[in-house]
Amino acid sequence: MSDGLFDQFKNWYEKRHDYARAWKARTGGQVVATMCTYTPEELLIAAGMLPVRVLGAHEPQNVTEPHIFGMFCPFCRDSLAQGLQGRFDYADGVTLTQSCIQYRQAFGSWRMHVPTVQWDYFVPMPNEVQSPHARKAHYAEVQSFREFLQALTGKPLTDEMLREALDVVDENRRLLRELFEYRKAADPQVTGVEALLAGLTAQFIDKREHNEELRKVLAALPKRNLNRPEGVRFMTIGSENDDVAFMAMIESVGGTIVIDDQCSGTRYFWNQSNKDADPIKAIADRYCDRPACPTKDYPDHTRYAHVLGLAKEYNARAAIFLQQKFCDPHEGDYPDLKRHLEANGVPTLFLEFDITNPIGPFRIRVEAFLETLTEEDLF
Repeated sequence: MSDGLFDQFKNWYEKRHDYARAWKARTGGQVVATMCTYTPEELLIAAGMLPVRVLGAHEPQNVTEPHIFGMFCPFCRDSLAQGLQGRFDYADGVTLTQSCIQYRQAFGSWRMHVPTVQWDYFVPMPNEVQSPHARKAHYAEVQSFREFLQALTGKPLTDEMLREALDVVDENRRLLRELFEYRKAADPQVTGVEALLAGLTAQFIDKREHNEELRKVLAALPKRNLNRPEGVRFMTIGSENDDVAFMAMIESVGGTIVIDDQCSGTRYFWNQSNKDADPIKAIADRYCDRPACPTKDYPDHTRYAHVLGLAKEYNARAAIFLQQKFCDPHEGDYPDLKRHLEANGVPTLFLEFDITNPIGPFRIRVEAFLETLTEEDLF
């Protein structure tokens, strides 16, 4: 039985649109729908805005076919459907930072066909972040975004305002890392579902409120006793995944998700900024330095060592790839990353995600995987 410690995060997650509307009514500030976690949200926060990450609804829909191909990834189609169906009718603006071509087209359709959105902005972040030119280029792009927001609001975004926003966001990253430390222990006192809810809500709740709630949870954790056997310790790998029902299923059949490498999880908050006299440089460099998405991980594949390092650090017995159907960047990465993990003693399971997921058949596959892992442990 849950002790209710993470109920606020669960409530925020389930009523995220209600929260955004209430925040807007309370503060009079603008709400901005953000597509992709590379969005430099520090600038939006400094401008008094609320960044709200566009997540999926995991509901059948039939509104995106006139706009984007059916063979675009489910997350692109689900994200666009959310806009077309009016779920984000409170959003004043929408932003995207260069990620994949499919999501860029979803963004293009969103800004053209969601009538309540008043403005949009695309940040053309370099994909080859390992290039010596990337930081200089991204600095210029973040500075251009700053100038756009100043013109939009008619107010200056001073260095002091940017530093203050960066401090709030870095504090959020630090607190989430502190929460995730509890997942390293045997029989962890933070479940995978709870960690997912804490990480996801950071992407659409006012960061100051979110930090306050994280501090409350962290203060209570040392005395917590879930009295829950961990079973097999899993890592999840993939792009966006906020399918709470799927994660709960894994943790109901004899497993615990102890760590992830996903943009809806650790990749969003894993590294803080390196403080710099120039806040634009601190912000821009931080996004270049963060654990790489496959779209930004070349020519060297830095992800492979990072993902394996997480698996070892959190003592994950096995990894589950949660592959968004038709996701070219992750599909291209998968064969080599699978080989790298398995060569280093981390068995893997591959599951292909769609807008709605067949939890029953997935349960059978996870249970079969658990059985093979248990048999291996016996011999």
